Amino acid sequence: MIDLLLDRYVYWFVFALLAIGLFGMFALGNLAKKLVGLVIFTTAIYLFFIHGSLATGATAPIIDPELGTDPALYVDPLPHLLILTAIVVGVGVLGVGLALLVRIHRTHGTFDEAVIAERLSGRGRPLGTGADDVAATDGRGA
Repeated sequence: MIDLLLDRYVYWFVFALLAIGLFGMFALGNLAKKLVGLVIFTTAIYLFFIHGSLATGATAPIIDPELGTDPALYVDPLPHLLILTAIVVGVGVLGVGLALLVRIHRTHGTFDEAVIAERLSGRGRPLGTGADDVAATDGRGA
């Protein structure tokens, strides 16, 4: 039983990354940390797919005349291509998320989602009305 768990160490690593990413996305109130949690979570998914596509004793999907055309002798390239596409899309999502974070910080002066939600609902004080908001408003106090 312990050998089975040690043989599957990659799955434990993926599970740990998934847990860290979910914790970052759902338990933390800082929007920047939520974005980092999303990146960690997607990285765990990438690792899970790539590890699942490995085949023992298989070689690169380039047909070798000595090996023949038996598909069991070659690694399936489709999961690698899907993950490569997912990485490109993930970088795009990360870029848009970072741009939104910059815009949110310029507008509200914070990344704290509770403060932003209060300000958007009209219950919180607007940016620039407190002594601690001077640093967030380009130094002029308003």
